[in-house]
Amino acid sequence: MASELHLDPNLTPQDYLVLRNLTRLEPTANGGPTSQSNGYSNGDANGHAKAPIQRQMNGHANGNGQLNGARAEKDNRPEQYSDEFTIETLQSLSNPSSENFEPTVAVTWDVRYIKAQHPISYQRFLQPYIKWARSVVRVDTDVVMLTHLLLYLTTSIPSACMLYYHFTWIHGVLHWLMQSWYVGTYTLMMHQHIHMRGILAKKYSWIDYVFPYITDPLMGHTWNSYFFHHVKHHHVEGNGPDDLSSTLRYQRDSVPDFLHYVGRFFFFVWLDLPIYFFRKGKNSMACKVLFFELGNYATLFFLARYVNTRATVFVFLLPLLVIRIGLMVGNWGQHALVDDVDPNSDFRSSITLVDVASNRFCYNDGYHTSHHLNPLRHWREHPVSFIKQKETYAKEQALVFTNIDYVMMTIKILQKDYAYLAKCMVPIGDQGTMSLEERAEMLRRKTRKFSEEEIAAKFGKGL
Repeated sequence: MASELHLDPNLTPQDYLVLRNLTRLEPTANGGPTSQSNGYSNGDANGHAKAPIQRQMNGHANGNGQLNGARAEKDNRPEQYSDEFTIETLQSLSNPSSENFEPTVAVTWDVRYIKAQHPISYQRFLQPYIKWARSVVRVDTDVVMLTHLLLYLTTSIPSACMLYYHFTWIHGVLHWLMQSWYVGTYTLMMHQHIHMRGILAKKYSWIDYVFPYITDPLMGHTWNSYFFHHVKHHHVEGNGPDDLSSTLRYQRDSVPDFLHYVGRFFFFVWLDLPIYFFRKGKNSMACKVLFFELGNYATLFFLARYVNTRATVFVFLLPLLVIRIGLMVGNWGQHALVDDVDPNSDFRSSITLVDVASNRFCYNDGYHTSHHLNPLRHWREHPVSFIKQKETYAKEQALVFTNIDYVMMTIKILQKDYAYLAKCMVPIGDQGTMSLEERAEMLRRKTRKFSEEEIAAKFGKGL
C-alpha cells in the first residue's frame, strides 16, 4: 500500500525540489502536481486535492511564472526529476554568481513571489534592501537574519521597555503572544549563530557578540545556555547515554516518560549541565555555565523584586517557560524514533522532515540528520547535501517524513498514532516495498525504551 503524499504549495523552493525528486511528482499544466505510476497521491489522507503550486515553478522561475528561457525546454522534460538536475538547481539557488541565485529575505514569502506579485515594490524597495543587506550578513543567502534582527530591534525591545515603563495587562499578553510567535524562528537563527560563531560580516562582529545578551532573555533563553547545551554537549554526545537530553532511557510513546523528560530539563538543567562538564573534566566550562545560568536568574529576580514584577513575568518569565518546554518537545520529536539495531548512527537516531514549518520558518531545521552528520553545515546546504547522500540515507534505513513538524511528530507519537506517521513517511530504499501497516509497526518498534544492558552493549558504556 502506497503512502499518501502531496506537494504542499507552501514548501520552500528547495523542499519542493527535494520532495519532487524523492516522489517523482510531476507538475501539471496548471502548475499543480500529479502522481506518476509510483502510487503517490496528490491529496491528503481523505483524497482531497491540494492547491496548485504557483511559487516554485520547477525551481527555476524568474519571479513571474516563466522559466528562464534557455532552460525552459529542458525543465519540461523528465530529466528535471533526476538527482543531477535537482542538485544543479539547488546549488544555483544558493550560488551568488548564478542567475538563479535567490537569497532568503523573509520566512513567509520567497523573493520570486514578491517579484512576481509586487514588481514595483521589488524594484524600488526590496532590491536595494537586498543589495545593502548582503554586505551586512556573513553569508549572501542570509538576508533573512538581518531582516529578523531589525524586526526584533523595532518590536520586541521597544515593547519590553514600554512594559517596564507603563505596564498594562493587554499589552503584557500581546507582548508575550508576539514573542511566542517569534521564538521558533529566532531560536533557529541563534542555532545558526552558535554553530557558525556569528551571522553578520566580520566588520559587524561586535553586534554579533552583543545582541544575544539582549534578545536571548526576551525569547526565554538564559545567557549562553543554548551554546553550551547544544554545541558543547548535545552534539558531542549525539543522543547517546551521556546526553542529558537523550531519549534512549525513555519509552518514547509514553506520556509519563515524556513528562519526566521535560520536567528534568525544566527544573534541573541549570545543575545537570555543570555536573556533566565537571564529570567530563571540563571545569572551566562548568563554571561558565553556572555563572551565566545563575547570573541570569539573579537578574530576573532583581527585576521582579525591585523594578516591575508584572513586566518581568510577561517579558522574561513566561518566554522562559515556553522555550524550555518547546525545546524538549522539539528534541523529543527529533530523537523519538531510534533504531534498535544501531542507535549510535546519526542516520538512525534522528529524522528528516521535508515540511513547511520546520524548513520555511526555522532555517531548514527539518534536515536534522544532515545537521548531525555535519553540525557546521550551513542551513541552505542541507537540501542539496541530502540529495547527494540520498543513496546512503536509503542504505542506512534513515527516516524521511513530509507534511508534519516536530511538535506534531511528538504529539502523534504520544498518541501512538503510527498509522498517521506511516502516511507521512517518504519511503526510501527498501521502505518502498513495505505496506503502511508494516511501516507503522516499524515506527512503533523505534520508540522502545533501551535497557541499561542494551545501552552498555550498543554504546560500550552505561551512565
